[in-house]
Amino acid sequence: MQKHWKFSDILSDPVIRSRWQRVKKYFFLRESTYDMTNRCNIRCEGCYFFEGDKQFVTENNDADAWQDLMVKEKERGITFVVLAGAEPALVPELLQTCYRNIPLGAIASNGLKFIPESVGYRIHISVWGNDRTSQAVRRADHMLEKQIKNYKNDPRAVFVYTFTSSNIDEIRDVAPILAENGCPFTFNMFSAPVGYNGDLRHTRQTLTKTRDVMLEMLETYPEHLLFSHYNILAHTHRMGLHDLFQCSYPRMNPHEDVGLGKTFRQYRADLTWDRSAACCVPDTDCADCRHYAAGSAVVTARLFRHATDPETFKAWLDYVDTYLAVWVMGYEKGENLSLKFVEPPSRI
Repeated sequence: MQKHWKFSDILSDPVIRSRWQRVKKYFFLRESTYDMTNRCNIRCEGCYFFEGDKQFVTENNDADAWQDLMVKEKERGITFVVLAGAEPALVPELLQTCYRNIPLGAIASNGLKFIPESVGYRIHISVWGNDRTSQAVRRADHMLEKQIKNYKNDPRAVFVYTFTSSNIDEIRDVAPILAENGCPFTFNMFSAPVGYNGDLRHTRQTLTKTRDVMLEMLETYPEHLLFSHYNILAHTHRMGLHDLFQCSYPRMNPHEDVGLGKTFRQYRADLTWDRSAACCVPDTDCADCRHYAAGSAVVTARLFRHATDPETFKAWLDYVDTYLAVWVMGYEKGENLSLKFVEPPSRI
């Protein structure tokens, strides 16, 4: 007969209790996301920003307007900002305005333009394969070399390798270079924009292959790779994050009285927002979404669903620990507590 675990019984393990006490200090984080500009210095195949109508708004470059927005965001309880596309490094003065008002956050950047050190956010630097693939998919030469030159030894930087269906093996080229240069890295999964039917979209076969390669990298680069077994399983599962965990973002969540459904907004570059489109990566095909940014909220929000037994809860703690290490400046990732694949709990 399967044991019914009380939460207090799970926390009786001192290792689990210690990790729980560490991560729960960050439960105050409340995020929203902001398109800082419509401009970018490269153009990538499958780019989320250049899908849908958000790319066509007239961007607002008035620092005073952004100042007013950040003040209002702070007043309504936002404690963490995610500054994104097209390329936020092109508007450093606006980044500074955001940081001055809400000092916790992360910036999604291609890493080709250095962001001043006075902007103390985490910086996620997107990597989509080796140099040959970067030239073909992102139309940029020697991209990894330039990214490392800009952000080597920068405590803000995390390199984010996005697995597509066609670049899985290339991580074996990229990971040694990142590790040799002391660059921490994590993983993302290409999640197709709405209407995208190109070669980057994953299949069941490529999901399985990606899982195997991710595990190989976790075992090979434990000091540099910010990831866990549960991250691997959740993001390479045949089911997307919404089907596995039920997405919390407004676009897929009709409830406006609690959680992300109440607080999350995705602002366009003209400082407007649309609840019906609001999610962490707008214009993604929700059924195909395995995006690391989505998981940072969708998986972590399912505390009670994972508090069923010590192994499942340890897997969830590893995921939260990874999320905080990737997204929050100053948070250092601990050792993974679960060293095996734990199947995600049922939504029912």
